[in-house]
Amino acid sequence: MLSTALSALLALALLALDQWVKRYITLTLPLGESRPLLPGFLELKAVHNYGAAWSSFSGQRWLLVIATSCIVLVLLFLLVRRVVRHPLGVLACCLIVSGGVGNILDRARLGYVVDMFNFQFMNYPVFNVADICIVSGCVLGFIYYQWFYEKYDKCEKKEKPHGNADTPSRGT
Repeated sequence: MLSTALSALLALALLALDQWVKRYITLTLPLGESRPLLPGFLELKAVHNYGAAWSSFSGQRWLLVIATSCIVLVLLFLLVRRVVRHPLGVLACCLIVSGGVGNILDRARLGYVVDMFNFQFMNYPVFNVADICIVSGCVLGFIYYQWFYEKYDKCEKKEKPHGNADTPSRGT
């Protein structure tokens, strides 16, 4: 239970950080301009993303809000119903929820997502704190599902009793 509370607090802190960084970038860096953060590696670049990853579904604001909201609600359901109980699975779900809510807030409020981190050494989409949470949560969720779900969280199926109790009787 403590790990759930800590994961939820971390998710809330990351959501607040995401919103703060987006606000900071919006106020201090004109759209399309950049400034080095880690020279030669990472820069801050103000971008408005009207789509999802790699600008897919660009211009589909409400579709993305609805789809992301459905994912967030399913993960919250899994957490509240304690379907996912292992600390790694809980953390993965909380990270994805945090990132999803951060991007939903932008899309609903602004019509786009504010992105700001740009790798200088390779061609990769500009991203934000919420995206980092989503990707990290997905990686942790994959690890959880591959190595911990079966052992810790999978529901045991009740075995049927052996014998003829379940077979229909035939009249003789």
